[in-house]
Amino acid sequence: MAEHAHGHGQAANARRLGLALALTGTFLIVEVVSGFLFGSLALLSDAGHMLTDVAALALSLFALRLGTRPADRWRTFGYRRAEVLAAALNAAVLFALGLFLLLEAYERLREPVPVQTTPMLLVAVLGLLVNLISARVLAGGSEHSLNVRSAYLEVLGDLLGSAAVIVGALVIRFSGLAWVDPVLAALIGLWVLPRTWTLLRASVNVLLEGVPEGLNLDALRADLQALPGVQEVHDLHVWSVTSGEHNLSAHLVSDRAPAALLPQVRVVAERYGIRHTTVQVEPEGLHTGHAEPLHP
Repeated sequence: MAEHAHGHGQAANARRLGLALALTGTFLIVEVVSGFLFGSLALLSDAGHMLTDVAALALSLFALRLGTRPADRWRTFGYRRAEVLAAALNAAVLFALGLFLLLEAYERLREPVPVQTTPMLLVAVLGLLVNLISARVLAGGSEHSLNVRSAYLEVLGDLLGSAAVIVGALVIRFSGLAWVDPVLAALIGLWVLPRTWTLLRASVNVLLEGVPEGLNLDALRADLQALPGVQEVHDLHVWSVTSGEHNLSAHLVSDRAPAALLPQVRVVAERYGIRHTTVQVEPEGLHTGHAEPLHP
């Protein structure tokens, strides 16, 4: 049942990503050409986000398809971690783009460039509509998949960019303040950076097989050690294969029969969202090594 639900979720995410990719890919051409023709840095920065969106959505969709491949002799966990790798790559590119926008905005503030506001406004309004639809499409899968969340953040950044371009075009049109364009581009970059950093950190944590975010390892250890007959818990490891798929391995020192103890271990693990457990039950005195202490 869990595998069926996971497969259904994967198919739904693939449809979301495919539709968003078609929308952003079509509009990208319009926005890039318009940005160069009308001399707007805010419009070009929004087009830059759109370009990363197209690449990110294509990579996310490819990783999602790859992740559905079954386990084999070379990848015993399957290929599901490809989604997390795609999320990390997308986040790194978007973070670099945010830094680039800040640098470009600084250069434009030093040397302002004339902006044609009417075409800039028309293209930005169209971009806003495209991004609204794409964000709506991706929102449903962004809570449970780092891969979809990375694509969603890309689109959300573009949505904000389009709104900023509209505001900038109106302000420049009625006030003549050309510096508004690079300032808005800088604000887009500042909005993107912290959110992208959060996603990048979460993706890298999965790739480094860190403890899943929000899981209290000390509490889990205490609950396992509190099981009847368990004298010690050592070599406890918890990690994620991909978003929402957590694994546990541990050695339990106990004089109870594994057949009686292991069902209780699974119940504890499931309370922490862990579905896959690998536990070795050892008699007292068998384990002679000392695990390295875990630093806070």
